[in-house]
Amino acid sequence: MCQPGLGRGHGHSGMGRCTCGCSGGGSMFRRFFTAQEEDEWLENYRDQLKKELAGVEERLSERKEK
Repeated sequence: MCQPGLGRGHGHSGMGRCTCGCSGGGSMFRRFFTAQEEDEWLENYRDQLKKELAGVEERLSERKEK
């Protein structure tokens, strides 16, 4: 079963899609999504990336102050 963080190429990248092509190791998940669902996922992903970037910027600022 593919699980995030286990070995190179294994993990899930968005909407339950496996990045290694193992089809999720037998677990049931949807393969097709409506345009609205994909838009919602992409917006959420964008928001998470913005938060990640803000965290990185904050961390860099803290390290420069030392």
